[in-house]
Amino acid sequence: MFGRLLPQEGQFFEYFNAHAAQIVLGAQELVALMEDLSSADRRISAIEGIEQSADRITHDTIAQLHKSFITPLDRDEIHSLINAMDDILDTVQDVAECTTLYHLQRSTPEAVQLANISLSCCTRVKIIVGLISNMDNASAILQTCQEIDRLETDADRIMRAAMSRLFRDERDALQVMKLKAIYEQLESITDRCEDVAKIVEGIVLENA
Repeated sequence: MFGRLLPQEGQFFEYFNAHAAQIVLGAQELVALMEDLSSADRRISAIEGIEQSADRITHDTIAQLHKSFITPLDRDEIHSLINAMDDILDTVQDVAECTTLYHLQRSTPEAVQLANISLSCCTRVKIIVGLISNMDNASAILQTCQEIDRLETDADRIMRAAMSRLFRDERDALQVMKLKAIYEQLESITDRCEDVAKIVEGIVLENA
């Protein structure tokens, strides 16, 4: 079925791939921001531009969905997938903006580590999205989804350790509040990636 429909409705997969590329770009900028908060203005501006580009792709995807008589995936699956992908970049943007909203003066190794894990998750989201146009890739897709799940578990563990250290060692109560919020938001990026992985797993199990 996928081979028959893809030539007619392949644009949906192009949209998914284009959006996933923006997700990775946003995550890369977030890592750079966490590594060097002095670059905040430039990095946040870049992330805002990336998020706006992704929003346009989401809009175009939904518009195409309304115009298409035949779609290569279930309509609800297309809608759920593109919106779940958009949620990833929205969360990346939230984290970036909070660094200035909270007047965060310094990052931590744990924040950088969480940002890098988020980037790893986002990179794998790009991989699975790039593979779903062909259900011959089912095994590779499911394996990569499992990797996203493991990374999300790693992020949970790192966040708990970061919180423990924060409450144990940080004497500035305001800094505790700021970093706690940043840690939670960084970890939530991996949650959003896991949401995408679950949708893709469902697509694979239904169509493979």
